[in-house]
Amino acid sequence: MPIPSLKLKPNAKPRVLSGHPWVFANEVEALLPTEHDGAVVECRDRADRFLGSGIYNSKSQIVWRRFSREHATLDGAFLRTAIRRAVARRAHLEGPRRLVWSESDDLPGLVADQFGDAIVVQIQTAAMEQRAAMVGDAFAEILQPAEIIFRNDAPIRRLEGLPLEVRTRSGKAWEARWLAIDGIEYWLDLQGGQKTGFYLDQRAQHPLVARHCRGKRVLDAFCNQGPFALQAAKAGASHVLGIDSAEDAIAAARRNAERNALKAEFAVANVFDWLNDASRAGEPLWDVIILDPPPFAKSKSALEGALRGYKEINLRALQRLAPGGVLATYSCSHHMQDAEIRGVLAGAAADAKRKVRVLEFCHQPPDHPVLVTMMESEYLRGYVVQAE
Repeated sequence: MPIPSLKLKPNAKPRVLSGHPWVFANEVEALLPTEHDGAVVECRDRADRFLGSGIYNSKSQIVWRRFSREHATLDGAFLRTAIRRAVARRAHLEGPRRLVWSESDDLPGLVADQFGDAIVVQIQTAAMEQRAAMVGDAFAEILQPAEIIFRNDAPIRRLEGLPLEVRTRSGKAWEARWLAIDGIEYWLDLQGGQKTGFYLDQRAQHPLVARHCRGKRVLDAFCNQGPFALQAAKAGASHVLGIDSAEDAIAAARRNAERNALKAEFAVANVFDWLNDASRAGEPLWDVIILDPPPFAKSKSALEGALRGYKEINLRALQRLAPGGVLATYSCSHHMQDAEIRGVLAGAAADAKRKVRVLEFCHQPPDHPVLVTMMESEYLRGYVVQAE
């Protein structure tokens, strides 16, 4: 049967013409019937030139996502080849790592992280959902893991009209267990914890910041399971405090500290309220502060408010930072570009009347590769700065 095709609107200037892999519903002449949701569909420009093979979903604003510039079929053979290539790109990396990063690996809507002998898979598109069994078979064939856990509980699935669920390939529960990551053991609940069980995108940042922590007072804000705090304690910090609003995250951080015999305190608190608490005015300043918040801008419309929030916490952190102290500050929203982050950081420095110098420009690691034609694939940015 002929493969169905989408055609771009007259005079439309969609980003797909500049190499972006997405086409939005308002960029095509007509949508295809819902029976094609999850199917492979071609896309053509106004001159009927072929733009590639992609997956289609009429329920999503992003109706087409390219997975190949060739005429291709998203079958078991294609999935195995694409996954093998993705794994090979990361063969030089040690320890837990991201194996597949969606469009960056020609597998739109598929994310996979490896933790020891388990692989955690997130499926975020209708096409990959329909091929979930083939995805599981491909990972099983290529890597022979003990288990494949499908963490299909991300709210973004609702944008594709997909239900939320968590299951394993075997059908058996995968129990939480200890796993060593960069010299520290963490109690990881891969089936019930946040995201895929651990924020692998910040692995390189934990030891980088720890280099500044020996003999220092360290505050880890939005600490989650405590990796920044624990690496700081391991590096010889004199005092470490991690704060987070999630009670389960703080409980996990305390458990991790006890397991590793590391001296670090953790407390449940709203970071904004904690930093704004006037009663702390007389407390000693911090030598190192880490700000690693969740994404403030989950949509473009939320960007203005996110910039205000980001400036607020950086201003308060600079006000609580000792002279010569180090601030490590991060943003994990692709809607916040580098110029915007630098702008609010500069504004916070000016309001705090601090001279701030950049020590490190920070970015997501190589197992989260960035497509230069797709800004959405680049989301993690940060600065390690020193303030006089």
